[in-house]
Amino acid sequence: MEIVFDLYQDKIKDQTNIEVLGWVRSNRNNGKLGFLVINDGTCFDDLQVVYKKETISNFDEIASVRLSSAIKISGIFTLTPTAKQPFELQATAIEVLDLADENYPLQKKEHTHEYLREIAHLRAKTKTFNAVFRIRSSAAFAIHEYFNRQNFVYVNTPIITGNDAEGAGESFIVTVRDDNKYHEDFFGKKASLTVSGQLHAEGFAQAFRSVYTFGPTFRAENSNTTRHAAEFWMIEPEVAFSDLNDIMKLAQGMVKHVIKYLFDHNHSELSFLTANVDAELLTRLQNVYESDFAQTSYTTAIDLLLAAVKNGHQFVNNDIFWGMDLQTEHERYLCEVINKKPTFLINYPKDIKAFYMKINDDNKTVAACDLLVPGIGELVGGSQRENDYQKIVNRCLEMKIPTPDLQWYLDLRKYGYYKSSGFGLGFERLVMYVTGMTNIRDVIAFPRTPKNLLF
Repeated sequence: MEIVFDLYQDKIKDQTNIEVLGWVRSNRNNGKLGFLVINDGTCFDDLQVVYKKETISNFDEIASVRLSSAIKISGIFTLTPTAKQPFELQATAIEVLDLADENYPLQKKEHTHEYLREIAHLRAKTKTFNAVFRIRSSAAFAIHEYFNRQNFVYVNTPIITGNDAEGAGESFIVTVRDDNKYHEDFFGKKASLTVSGQLHAEGFAQAFRSVYTFGPTFRAENSNTTRHAAEFWMIEPEVAFSDLNDIMKLAQGMVKHVIKYLFDHNHSELSFLTANVDAELLTRLQNVYESDFAQTSYTTAIDLLLAAVKNGHQFVNNDIFWGMDLQTEHERYLCEVINKKPTFLINYPKDIKAFYMKINDDNKTVAACDLLVPGIGELVGGSQRENDYQKIVNRCLEMKIPTPDLQWYLDLRKYGYYKSSGFGLGFERLVMYVTGMTNIRDVIAFPRTPKNLLF
């Protein structure tokens, strides 16, 4: 609440008369003396309010006020340095603005995250989710701040598009028809919800040099894992005249900037989540912030994993071979056991990566990177883009990707493209990492997953 911030700025003095509007988090009394805990939404910390029968004319009404009721309190701000809380409000008058229904579903007991997902419109009232969504908000601001300080231009790329940047075909079709006659449809051609803003961002990078997108993306994967959602947000910077090393430095700087911002502005939330969700959270984030990120080539990584299996380490999938798409357990082993720090895995086999990635001189690998972090594995994926027109056309043909709808993108290579690089960061995965939450549904306000559209 505002008074908390004001207190630490020495703007509210002891014994000052103030007025607060907020919602009741708890209410207890012994018939003569009562204690309200309230929050007005302006900060994570709560305010304790002391009310007495001898002072409050409607004491009996206030004594029965239920959780989540909206109230207005006038009182004396009082410093309490010897108590559990540093200050409290000695109430002189309390008005009930709206009495919550007796069937309010969030009572003072433990609720499972599964249950709270069913009442997503209310779960932000709990301390855990209040902390999560405050951190989400701060992380978003920190990302914008990071790119703004480096003179990036913020680009809003289309949500409805005719391009599938990943070539995976797992997109939501946008139509007003119930058949496949797209030429008669609203756009006169097949359209879908975007899976990535990267292709459009590349076009803008050719004008502004350094740009980034931060917006919603969609995947029509029929997946109910803890890491997948149908609607999520992506941060995608694109930088002209840059190579793979440049964007790895950019990604490292961005991750560290977000963590530092949260340390500076959300310590209460991080401390709460460390105490109640993930005991290693603050230590892990501190280690990431203080680390110089390592680099390991994909080929070296395969050798290290094969050696681990030979020496007796048991993965769920011990079938390690060059050309495989590494799984989370392999990624975590590399950054947690081998390097013991965040690790950029670079130079992947071209056959498991997207068509737009620059083919290396060996003609087997591409100039791509994944940032692996302890605790979850992959956090960021990026690459240097193929700048040679004929090579990228050939790559599309190899992967059976139709080129007519991509011609505008391919043509960028004809008009002074030189080189460009960028990466993608799934915002929810970042929020999971900096909160300790283990399910993507718990870091999105209203999650959309297969067979789940509650609101």
